[in-house]
Amino acid sequence: MTKTKSPWSWIPSLYFAEGLPYVAVMMLSVVMYKRLGISNANIALYTSWLYLPWVIKPFWSPFVDIFKTKRWWILIMQVLIGAGLAGIAFMLPLPFFFKATLAFFWLMGFSSATHDIAADGFYMIALEPHDQAMYVGIRSTFYRAATVLSQGGLVMLAGLLELTTGLSPLEIKVNADPYASAYEIYADAYTPPGSQTEKACFVAFPQTVSLNTTNIPTDSAKTLLKFALEQNQIHGFLPVEETAAAKEQKASWWSSSISGPFGSWIRTRFGEKKEVQTSDMVGNIALVQIRLTQKPEPGKSRVLITSFSKGDKSISQVGLGRLEFNEHNWDKPAWLAIQLDPKLSGSSEATFRGLSGNIPFAWSITFFIMAGLFLAFFVYHRFALPKPAGDKPGSDTTPSGILKGFLHAFATFFQKKQVVAGIFFMLTYRFAEAQLLKLVSPFLLDSKEVGGLGLTTGEVGLVYGTIGIICLTIGGIIGGVVASRGGLKKWLWPMALSMLLTAATFMYLAYYQPTSIWTINFCVGLEQFGYGFGFTAYMMYLMYYATGENKTSHYAICTAFMALGMMIPGMFAGWMQEQLGYARFFEYVMVCSIIPLIATALLKIEPTFGKKQKA
Repeated sequence: MTKTKSPWSWIPSLYFAEGLPYVAVMMLSVVMYKRLGISNANIALYTSWLYLPWVIKPFWSPFVDIFKTKRWWILIMQVLIGAGLAGIAFMLPLPFFFKATLAFFWLMGFSSATHDIAADGFYMIALEPHDQAMYVGIRSTFYRAATVLSQGGLVMLAGLLELTTGLSPLEIKVNADPYASAYEIYADAYTPPGSQTEKACFVAFPQTVSLNTTNIPTDSAKTLLKFALEQNQIHGFLPVEETAAAKEQKASWWSSSISGPFGSWIRTRFGEKKEVQTSDMVGNIALVQIRLTQKPEPGKSRVLITSFSKGDKSISQVGLGRLEFNEHNWDKPAWLAIQLDPKLSGSSEATFRGLSGNIPFAWSITFFIMAGLFLAFFVYHRFALPKPAGDKPGSDTTPSGILKGFLHAFATFFQKKQVVAGIFFMLTYRFAEAQLLKLVSPFLLDSKEVGGLGLTTGEVGLVYGTIGIICLTIGGIIGGVVASRGGLKKWLWPMALSMLLTAATFMYLAYYQPTSIWTINFCVGLEQFGYGFGFTAYMMYLMYYATGENKTSHYAICTAFMALGMMIPGMFAGWMQEQLGYARFFEYVMVCSIIPLIATALLKIEPTFGKKQKA
């Protein structure tokens, strides 16, 4: 290994580059297509398939081991990712942008998955085991930083470009007040003249809404929302789509024969015995009228996208926030529905903003910037990445040699010592946590009558989205530091116990249902710290198991087992909670913690792995 290359000079940038394309494919694509008016059904269908490259990447990981060096693969994939980002930017203004951009997202997906394989393999080759342990928290932190930048910064950038390329922004202020008068809007409440004004802009009535915090009957809320939706569809502001939910469907064989009877047995034997009373009241609703003051040019349209801007997120917009005005409907009223969280009782306020910029142009610029960023990554890593002696291609690169090496990589993975115990550990170490993670947000949001904590949406953003993420990151960094000093074997049990036992904080929250936001923050922060700290042991074991020949391929296979270990428990966690109730569900999660502890006890690890050796 090149001694002059500090790991700090390439690990943060490499894993930042690893996180960006994944988030672009899996999350930014959804936001972008939504802004561009693609239907929810098409977004869900086509973007779900984009996850496939990361699922099947172990099947071509041996090829990365055999052909060329890991350093070469990293650099080439960064060029291809940049090309994919640039291709998306070029295709967005075209009429057939949806199919064209999906093709480039596929290119990015396979390039990014291959980049992940090469980067993880390079990490294990370029660093000694104790350094791998030391920097495992750092690499996770910069991967998360890429996630934050993509979901926050890049979306904000696209929004800023939309703001500067269209009509003046529309702002609607909403004041929630327990003493405000009752609020209702009817179809004839506001009908401005249809004549054109000198300046094209969007106007709202009322521009400032005062909404009483008293809840309203569910039937009244449904009537208001149905009126707004039907009017928007009749006048062509929204597409009219058939929904499968409108059709009555017969119960499946699985539901009637397996899950139904089994769920009834679980509820009878182990479920909470208290009766749950469902409220027939929901948060108050206001309807706001939106008009365009000037007729668009023939064949063109003005798209207004409304979204939450600032304030209390307990005040939210209901339904689609994309309204399309054209030469035929520009003089008709469109309707926007605003609803309060039913748990909101005090005074609060929020502002909603409507943007009508050049959306394809805004997202094109955003993806061009990302493409330029990957060009910069390529140039920087061309010089910053070390050239470790162990990073070399396979000895036989003929077609028969590649096939032989490909099969050999898979065969040797299942011939390792303790293969059964190792795979069992990979699949079950997160068995309890995978189920807990699926129900944290619903538990925080659900009312106390059904066993939750009754937090508002804004409070959940603070508790789980801010304090929780900070504690998770701190736990991961501390875990990497202590593991590099004592080794994996020494810290395996403390990390496993911290990850599993801190989940008991949710048992406390479910049984006592505290109202103090400080208590809730402490419990969630403690659980997330334990998860971050304990997850270090899991990542280190994957590196330990992959050590030896074909470590890049073997690590990719390990990550496939990791994904499977998260996916399967998460699939039935929600169903189990519905049978047991929250308090008993968290008890069940703690019982499930026995399985990861058994898996941990079966491992045999060399005492020196991950520990810095004295000269």
